[in-house]
Amino acid sequence: MPGTRNVARTGTTVARRPWREPSASLPLHWGSYRERYAIGLILIVGGAIQLQGSNTYTLLLLLIGTAAHITGWSIMPARGWRRLAVIVPATAQIWLSLTGPQSMWTLAIPYACWLLVRHRPALAYLTVLLPVANGVIMVRVFSDYSGMPLALAISMSVFVGAAWLARLIARRTVQRSARSARGNRLPPSPAALK
Repeated sequence: MPGTRNVARTGTTVARRPWREPSASLPLHWGSYRERYAIGLILIVGGAIQLQGSNTYTLLLLLIGTAAHITGWSIMPARGWRRLAVIVPATAQIWLSLTGPQSMWTLAIPYACWLLVRHRPALAYLTVLLPVANGVIMVRVFSDYSGMPLALAISMSVFVGAAWLARLIARRTVQRSARSARGNRLPPSPAALK
C-alpha cells in the first residue's frame, strides 16, 4: 500500500506522512502558503537586486528596492515575530552590500534570517558557515566593485545551495525524531520477550 510501511517485528502497518515545511502548517489570515512564499521570495530578491542596481543619483530606486525587500520579508509564511525580527538585519545587509565584494560575507545575515523565517532546527544553522566561507573567498578573488556582479552571482549560488542543505537537514531531523518517537511506542519484538 503506497504511503505505508510494514514493521517486521510486529506485523503492523504504520502510516508514513510526507515531510512538509514547518511554515506550511501555520494558519494564515490571508492568502495561501504557496502564494505568500512565492510573492515574498520575489519581493525579497527583487528588492535586493533593485537596491544593488542603484546609486546615489537614483535615490528613488534605493527607496523602492528597500520597500520591496521589507514587504517581502513581511509577507513570508512564518510566525509573526519571526517575520518582524528579520526586517532590520536583512535590510541593513543589503545596504552594506553596496560597498562591493568585500561585503559578501555579510550575506550570512539574510541567510540566518531565512533560516529563522523558514523555521529551521538549530542544527541547520551550521550551514551559515557556507556563506561566511564564500565571503572570505570573494574578498580574496574580487578586490574592486567591478567584480560585484560575478561575486554576487557566486555568492547567491552558495546561498541557495546552503538553503537547500539546511532544508535537507531539517527534513532528516524531523524524520529521525519521528522515527525515534514511533520506536518508543512500538511493542517489544517476540524475541525480546523470551
